[in-house]
Amino acid sequence: MSKLQGDQAGRSTTELTYRDAGVDIDAGNLAVQRIRSLVASTRQPEQIGDLGGFAGLFGLPSGLQDPVMVACTDGVGTKLLVAITCERHDTVGIDLVAMSVNDLIVSGARPLFVLDYIACGRLDPGQVETLVAGIVEGCKQSHCALLGGETAELPGMYADGHYDLAAFAVGVVDRPALLGPGKVRAGDVVLGLPSSGLHSNGYSLARKALLDPEYAGLGLDDALPGGDGETVADALLRPTRIYVDAVTFARDFPGSPLHGAAHITGGGLWENPQRAVADELAVHLDLAELRPPPVFAAIAAQGVSNDEMLRTFNCGVGMLLYVDPSRVSDLRAGLLDRGEDVMTLGEVVPRRGDAPQVLISGTDLFSDAG
Repeated sequence: MSKLQGDQAGRSTTELTYRDAGVDIDAGNLAVQRIRSLVASTRQPEQIGDLGGFAGLFGLPSGLQDPVMVACTDGVGTKLLVAITCERHDTVGIDLVAMSVNDLIVSGARPLFVLDYIACGRLDPGQVETLVAGIVEGCKQSHCALLGGETAELPGMYADGHYDLAAFAVGVVDRPALLGPGKVRAGDVVLGLPSSGLHSNGYSLARKALLDPEYAGLGLDDALPGGDGETVADALLRPTRIYVDAVTFARDFPGSPLHGAAHITGGGLWENPQRAVADELAVHLDLAELRPPPVFAAIAAQGVSNDEMLRTFNCGVGMLLYVDPSRVSDLRAGLLDRGEDVMTLGEVVPRRGDAPQVLISGTDLFSDAG
């Protein structure tokens, strides 16, 4: 037998397609059609062109003296495993937007647009539509456009039904209006804006504490201890708060009292507050006013120390604002009038040598848990 004959003998006579390999182009096209009107609903005045091009186009807002572009990227993490198990995909898109725009606004920036990336094992157009509907809701809460994105079907990398999400947020701020270490000074008062729950951080520990049979061993449909009838799934899937409106109000408040802000994300209250202050300053927090949602106490009751809670979770405060002490009463009153629940959580102080930049009083938040 010749080599050619041997090659032909080992070759299938059945036509091999991309769908046979696990990628359905038609399903991808259907998903794009289903989300087109959702994406269009986030359109902003500076946007150029429509969905479907090779890249999204967006003009800079007018009236800026010295525009500075601000960009962030993040994902949702293992919170997605809870959503996948519960088959509840309608809110994790909000989380996806929140994790990036909340980082972006602490610089004083206005969010302009978001790009999303959805990777899955098998593309389900209905599931993609539900995910994008959540992303769109997050963009609407953030007053920005969903400018574009990518959906990747990756059989062999993800199991059927599993997916991962990433987002990229871009904003702009006038250089004179930048917030952060250059403006925060000793004596500034630290105000806290409450979180809605865990947001999207610490889920590997949260799932271990609440769901693992060696610890609480709860089911997702079980009542959360101390949660007034709320289920474990409800508590774990509560969407991340988006702070765009509150921070924008504080940023634009008469007298410019807002000097900086810190998004309390991964690293919790031990690692995030100092990211908004200069090296010669420290943040002294007093957590006496803090009333964490019940999910935190339920986790702590499984043997998680107060210190571990504070460096893993937001523990009930999602955003810190560093405010001029002469204007703090007026700003706090303005936020309260807008329906914001505002806590006074400490002050910015001079740092002593190489002392830690975060000092926390009242770290026994969960001493009675369990």
